[in-house]
Amino acid sequence: MKRFCLAVSVGLILVAAATVSSTAPPANKTPRHVSIDSGPRNPWTNLQFNDRRENFQFVIVTDRTGGRRPGVFRNAVDQINLLQPEFVVSVGDLIEGYTEDPGQWALEWSEFETTVDRLEMPFFFCAGNHDISNLPMSRDWTRRFRRSYYHFVYHDCLFLVLNSEDPPKQGDFHFSQAQRDWATEVLKKNRDVRWTFVVTHKPTWTYPNADLAKQGWAQIENALAGRKYTVFTGHKHAYARFIRRGQEYYMLATTGGSSTLSGVPEGRFDHFVWVTMTEKGPVLANLLLDGVKSKTLRTLADPSAGK
Repeated sequence: MKRFCLAVSVGLILVAAATVSSTAPPANKTPRHVSIDSGPRNPWTNLQFNDRRENFQFVIVTDRTGGRRPGVFRNAVDQINLLQPEFVVSVGDLIEGYTEDPGQWALEWSEFETTVDRLEMPFFFCAGNHDISNLPMSRDWTRRFRRSYYHFVYHDCLFLVLNSEDPPKQGDFHFSQAQRDWATEVLKKNRDVRWTFVVTHKPTWTYPNADLAKQGWAQIENALAGRKYTVFTGHKHAYARFIRRGQEYYMLATTGGSSTLSGVPEGRFDHFVWVTMTEKGPVLANLLLDGVKSKTLRTLADPSAGK
């Protein structure tokens, strides 16, 4: 499953403006942290290095299970390590689940954690329907991780990680009243962040028969009004980008979960998302799992060795 190519086709490099700030130094001015012999004519375009302190990069991985194909997620972990983002966020479905056998789900968590421990940067969990398929599994999640929804702020960006199975088996998705109220309060307390990233497993807006108010999404979505934000989800194993309420909502494909792998036209491929946060907003690129290779891809013997 080492299929790793940079998705540069239409719909696979998703760009949110990346123009140079008006506050950037003039093209011919040398930044204080750069030492170079610069004159009126130079063999380079400019010295406006893309190294702003407020910029950062992170990765989003999507569904690993729901018909897991062994080895795919592990390969993705190794490839992410090659790229060295600052952290990784999941949209859920980490184990196969759908069992009430504690021994079975313990084995699955052990196998997953052994794989994710290979990452050289933090990994942020999100609960999917395979991870908390029933109340016993939901209680086990709480025992392991203490909470199934949480938030953090990084470089003045709010990350809101939600549980769309709260509680499990409540229709297509459900957010408890406690979670809704908590999310509303978190958003109130962090109203001045420069961007908000919402991460949850199920793409709530894609269910035609859902009652968004009754099932809890409407309150959360209304609390997001008036701010810049991006929503990331998974679950359906097919990639799609939506514009909703003037914001970008993403439904990601797979990072090892079941897939026909029929390709871009149907949104069915293995990938992870590389996000660069800039002063203009997030810039997204889908990395398909057959393009990023290690430096040992091709190593030859030194032809002059021994001469």
